[in-house]
Amino acid sequence: MKTATGSALGALAIIIGAQAAQAQPAVRVDTQMFVERVSTDVNGRTRRILASADRVAPGDQLIVMVHWRNQGGEPLRDYALVRPLPKGVELDPSDPTLQVSVDGGVRWGRMAQLWLPTPLGGVRRAVPADITHVRWSLPDSVPPGQTGRLSYRATIR
Repeated sequence: MKTATGSALGALAIIIGAQAAQAQPAVRVDTQMFVERVSTDVNGRTRRILASADRVAPGDQLIVMVHWRNQGGEPLRDYALVRPLPKGVELDPSDPTLQVSVDGGVRWGRMAQLWLPTPLGGVRRAVPADITHVRWSLPDSVPPGQTGRLSYRATIR
């Protein structure tokens, strides 16, 4: 009897696992980070260039580019692309297309909408240093093979 129950539970786990795998859209995501360097040319004009983020220091301005592709055979509908914020990075939340989370991706909103509990039982408004994840809503329908690029600005703490 234990064998039949164990086999039934194993089969159920395989079916649930297969359904979960099918429910996950096939979205490929690649991330690149660049440091924004500001300099002045010989004519006194300000120049901004993107350099490799191999060496960064506190205060450096980062540009994080997220490239995505629908690799599945079906269009994506109402899909949100979620990325955790790298450790030691503080997001610039001024981009109106970004939704952020300050609790590991449980709740989402704009910075002005998010609050956190305080140790004494109160609440405080969230600040950029509290951001743990960033999210973008993709277009209503993303056909197979479509690609896109999203980006955000951040500062090294």
